[in-house]
Amino acid sequence: MPRKVYDFTNPRRFVAGTVGQPGERTFYLQASDGVKTVSVALEKEHVQVLADRLEDIIDEVVRRGTVPPIESPPEDLEPLEMPVDEEFRVSALGLAWDDEKKAVVIEAVSGEAGSLDEDQIFSDDDEGPDVLRVTLDASAARAFAHRASAVVQAGRTPCPLCGIPLDPSGHICPRQNGYHRAVLT
Repeated sequence: MPRKVYDFTNPRRFVAGTVGQPGERTFYLQASDGVKTVSVALEKEHVQVLADRLEDIIDEVVRRGTVPPIESPPEDLEPLEMPVDEEFRVSALGLAWDDEKKAVVIEAVSGEAGSLDEDQIFSDDDEGPDVLRVTLDASAARAFAHRASAVVQAGRTPCPLCGIPLDPSGHICPRQNGYHRAVLT
């Protein structure tokens, strides 16, 4: 089956967002150019790593003088565009700087077609897994990274001892061997 390539160059909107309550959230990347909107599901860790690496790339190209320093990016606080129809679940992410376009290229690759070969990321072959490819200028990439980090941090508060997210129904901390400390009054 031929692969579907959802290609967005400087989309009107590219964001990370969630659906659901903290602890039960599903994370999405969503690209929209006004005519079409594509949403792909991925893991929370993927979103955080993508945001961190984007920040690293933008910092590096600014340091090298490839692009001018970026002021604070505009904030996008709007929710995901509804309905959120998942095109596929991401199994791998690719990230590159296109020096000719002075832009970041983000590629989210589906893993539904079986095992993923590293050569299938940034490939123009007609065969292979589906892919969402987004090209962003440095300012838009920085704005995406800021929002993505905020979305990840908006989840449950971590336990101060073990770092595992606290559930509203309670938490058995492995650092306390499952026991709660007695509170002396």
